[in-house]
Amino acid sequence: MKARVANCPSCGGPVEFHTKSSLVTICDFCQCVVARADKSVEDHGRVADLTLTVSPLFRGATGKIRGKNFEVAGRVQYQHPAGGIWDEWYLLFSNGRWGWLAEAEGRYYLTFEKKLTSTAELPPFDTLEPAQKIKLGPSTQMTVVEVGTAEAKAAEGEIPWAFRVGAPHQFADLQGSDGKFGSIEYSDEQPRLFLGTEVTLDDLHVANEEWRAAMGDGTADARVEALSVNCPNCAGALTLHAPDDTLRVSCPSCSSLLDCNDGKLEYLKTLKTRRIKPAIPLGQTGTLDGVDYTVIGFVERFARYQGRDYPWTEYLLKRSKGGYRWLVRSKKHWSFAEPISPSDVHESARSADFKGQSFRVFDRGEATVRHVLGEFYWKVEVGEKAQTSDYIAPPQMISLEFSGTEKSKEINATLATYKSPEEIESAFHIKELARGWSVSPVQPSPRVGDVLKLWLGFLGILLLLKILFSQVLTAGSDTGLFILSLVLASIVPIGVLVHKYSFEVSRWKDSDYSPYQTD
Repeated sequence: MKARVANCPSCGGPVEFHTKSSLVTICDFCQCVVARADKSVEDHGRVADLTLTVSPLFRGATGKIRGKNFEVAGRVQYQHPAGGIWDEWYLLFSNGRWGWLAEAEGRYYLTFEKKLTSTAELPPFDTLEPAQKIKLGPSTQMTVVEVGTAEAKAAEGEIPWAFRVGAPHQFADLQGSDGKFGSIEYSDEQPRLFLGTEVTLDDLHVANEEWRAAMGDGTADARVEALSVNCPNCAGALTLHAPDDTLRVSCPSCSSLLDCNDGKLEYLKTLKTRRIKPAIPLGQTGTLDGVDYTVIGFVERFARYQGRDYPWTEYLLKRSKGGYRWLVRSKKHWSFAEPISPSDVHESARSADFKGQSFRVFDRGEATVRHVLGEFYWKVEVGEKAQTSDYIAPPQMISLEFSGTEKSKEINATLATYKSPEEIESAFHIKELARGWSVSPVQPSPRVGDVLKLWLGFLGILLLLKILFSQVLTAGSDTGLFILSLVLASIVPIGVLVHKYSFEVSRWKDSDYSPYQTD
């Protein structure tokens, strides 16, 4: 399509609209927002400089998804209400259709605008709550996972909506099963609905880094794995392992909590904390289940019940393939937690169903942050609270967390899988992790099946011997000896069953929802 060329109303430089469906383009010379008018263009103000983000996407990149070619025509950067930046890229497809590609925390969500049907029921923005179900059609229902008001901060290229600098962006993000994703924008007079799925870079088939570097894109050289900085309070050396995403970092030298903006640190306060030595050092790398990780953050949290604190620790892992995961340590037991869609978790009074598997409620309460070390992709605070619900089906646990402020509310769901200390030691090249004597909520139960099979086999052999030698054996003491043999042989399996019962009672002893409660 032939580009429409106009002059920037601010600096007079040439600006181009490559498609008639783009409403705004950003002047490359003065960063002015140039909007289409009936017969001319209008100046809608200047945008802030783009925050440098370590992204494989860039304006002008081409790719293909589901057999359809596209070009990355522009993007907008939003300031999240809880801090941080996310990119929204605009993909112009060869048939003239626009795709919205959101990139945040190493994950990608591709959506397309959908016309609202008469059966869609979009509630008012002020009534939305995380975990709320929204009907989008006769057979389409999705779950609200986040509600907030962001700010349109910066932009580049062509944009298919009337971008204005600093405009509030009211949104509700939705999730469905099988990676389905949606977003409702409430910033216009009428809500706009966008539906799609989570995708990967492999799905997008974007041109590789060698091509990007050959095109002279300066950000190709800015892709660094870590950034060395100094604490503004004590001048101690710090290494940011995720400088693109990090919003808070704790200095290990002076216990200062620092705000991080584009790798620039600002002192916030000194944390009143004891010296903590994480079991896995920050910065340690490892490979777990075939994926490489770097330990970048450490949090100690606790739940208070009847005046007693129940603490646990969490290690934030930066994933080499993008995104984040957690290692959770409770009672010296370990589990590996990864995000799942809250829409796949169906709660009831005493259980939750996840993809056909039933999980039993273990605990509901409030988790509070007590200590922090390292770096985090959100503005973590000591004293930060979240409402939690935990469901177990050993060796797994589902955790739902509700958190938020006046500007943002969200629900996060994770699936944690038990890991033995030996697995953690092997994965992260550490030795002599302390072992737990108590029972973890997700620790696998003792295996009694093999013992019972051996016991039944032994009983079968005894019975066979009894039958074979019945002609020789008399009915008196030999029958008694046979019965005594059965009793003695039963001691082991009975002991195993008693141990299993005791194990399960210990698992549930700190839960209000124990199936072994006697009162």
